Amino acid sequence: MTPGWEELATPAGLGLLDRIAAERDAGRSLDAVSRALRAAGVEPALLAAALTQEELRARAVAKFGERARGMLFTRAALEQATRAEAAALHAERFRAAGCARVADLGCGIGAESLALIAAGVAPLPVELDPLTAAFAAHNLRAAAARAGAPAPEVRLGDAEALGPGDADGAFLDPARRTAGHSDTRRLASPDDYSPSLRFAFGLAERLPTGVKLGPGLDRELIPETAEAQWVSVDGQLVETGLWFGPLARPGIRRAATVVRDGTVAELTGPDDAADAEARGIGAVLYEPDGAVIRARLIGALAERLGAGMLAEGIAYLSADHHIPTPFASAFRVVAELPVRERELRRALADRSIGALEIKKRGADVDPAQLRKRLKLAGPHRATLILTRAEGRRVALLAERL
Repeated sequence: MTPGWEELATPAGLGLLDRIAAERDAGRSLDAVSRALRAAGVEPALLAAALTQEELRARAVAKFGERARGMLFTRAALEQATRAEAAALHAERFRAAGCARVADLGCGIGAESLALIAAGVAPLPVELDPLTAAFAAHNLRAAAARAGAPAPEVRLGDAEALGPGDADGAFLDPARRTAGHSDTRRLASPDDYSPSLRFAFGLAERLPTGVKLGPGLDRELIPETAEAQWVSVDGQLVETGLWFGPLARPGIRRAATVVRDGTVAELTGPDDAADAEARGIGAVLYEPDGAVIRARLIGALAERLGAGMLAEGIAYLSADHHIPTPFASAFRVVAELPVRERELRRALADRSIGALEIKKRGADVDPAQLRKRLKLAGPHRATLILTRAEGRRVALLAERL
């Protein structure tokens, strides 16, 4: 264990973190704060850990909002921690299913348990790593105090050995990286996850169970009994959730959940949707959200929008009229430009386009390198979509709607 980190959860460590935060709020740089505290005789290992923790707290605001300023993190646990918006959706499933006590097996720094507390559900957190468990205990004590609820005890040990205890529901976020607090690597095989998928799916046979996995989950691993939900938050695809028992909604086996600016929209289906027929280039092009693509609900979205596939096997939709939707970005097709690079550069120069967003599907091109070669100049902005339509390569000049 890196020296100094254990002390962060002690009164002395928390006091040092408060002092650093106050200095930063007063406008002092992290380097200036570090020099001052070293001169004041703060133990070097504790100071190094506290300064790193201040950086982690700043990064964690994107996931947890301003309450991150009072939380404790390790690098690895912050990376895997569920975003607050997604964790709130998880907790609401358990609340709606009537679960009063939910085992959070592999709780990390406590993201899921925080959401359960906020939803009025008692978490029973379990964590294998001692430092992460200590940090989770700190985070959950503060949340419980705000909610007027008892502070949950974080059980230290292997989730598979300890099990769910007397919980009436279980949530698992299996570790998908090697053990450690930083510089971890992603595990290639689901057999190496901790807790294992075999344990998680076995638990689901006897308890209402939710399992959070990566958004690129191999779909062959999804049990027939599960509702599979892909979640994106503010345009970023963040997770696959598998829900079992009363947590899985009747008649729904595929769900794409899109969270933008705190607003939740959902597209669901009883199974994968068949793709719409290809129809070629229309006046409007839609790029489905990553959750819709992963859930294989592009055909269901096309039906809502009166759209067709721009080309078979390519995740762009084409339509004659624009219908606003939370499930896709929409573009007005301005013109079809030449595909050959020299002629494309000339066409963009003729339009004085100096800032160009380049999107591609079904095109073998590096957008960053292409942008350099195009030598853009001018006051106008546009989007260039490189893809295939009607059996050929196309370059579409577009503007976001």
